[in-house]
Amino acid sequence: MAEGGGSKGRKRKFVYLVNPISGTSKKEALVKLIKSISKQRKLSYEIIPTSSTGNYDYLADRIIEEEITDVVIVGGDGTVNQVIGALRGLPVRFGIIPFGSGNGLALSAGIPKKPKEAFELILSGNAHPVDGFMVNDKFSCMLTGLGFDAQVAHDFAARSSRGLMTYTQQSIINYFKAQPYQFEIVLDNISFFTDAFFLCVANSNQFGNNFTIAPLASLQDGLLDIVIVQKMSKARLPFAVLRQIRGNNKLQQLVEDMANKNVLYFQTPSITIKNLKLAPMHIDGEPRETEESLKIEILPRCFQLIRNV
Repeated sequence: MAEGGGSKGRKRKFVYLVNPISGTSKKEALVKLIKSISKQRKLSYEIIPTSSTGNYDYLADRIIEEEITDVVIVGGDGTVNQVIGALRGLPVRFGIIPFGSGNGLALSAGIPKKPKEAFELILSGNAHPVDGFMVNDKFSCMLTGLGFDAQVAHDFAARSSRGLMTYTQQSIINYFKAQPYQFEIVLDNISFFTDAFFLCVANSNQFGNNFTIAPLASLQDGLLDIVIVQKMSKARLPFAVLRQIRGNNKLQQLVEDMANKNVLYFQTPSITIKNLKLAPMHIDGEPRETEESLKIEILPRCFQLIRNV
């Protein structure tokens, strides 16, 4: 699909998928804004709720039959994952109006946090190719984690209230309970064992909420960014993660770093992770059932996203 998406040259037809759960009451005002501006500009559009099951077969058929050009997702990273995972093979552009708890992909793509500004970008911006990746048979558009951060995601999902404060509370609680997990990491030319508090496979540089975990990550470089926070004293853990966030822990030699660094950071197009102690797992911030072995492979330029960067 060429840059700008498979819809270039066609009259734009929009479908807005609105997650009825994520975000706040501001969403109602946003829906009114979408309707108002779309009518003013005589745009062809439809607003429909997202699918709780992630099944978008009906929409895939309509995209082809009705020549829909743009699918705009109003929600958080979990909703973005489901929609793009289901529709990424079709000649359509994706837009995001961030309305979740973290909004990591939107932040990585330079999409404004303010809904009105994000909407304006969708109407006037360009689509560019973006990588995704597969975790066994599951799609991820941004970030997959094992261990500490995944446990936070599981606990966060179980809470009745969402938002940054709830996420922070769950992070602090899990920090004091955290124990390292055992992993075997298998690459093309090396394999090694590690005890780690958590392991992240990133396509973007964002955890969400402007928390940068993989400073070198790019949405379209054809590489996965692997961050492994190894076993260490809990007194040192926040400082090691802080150095990683600031980008001062760049990998020089993986073999040397395994012994000498608290945080390993390297890039690869594919990786196999043997999850020896069944650490909990999340994909794009949503808790998933963990697995003993994970084959993770990049999907270069697999969907078109309207973005700033």
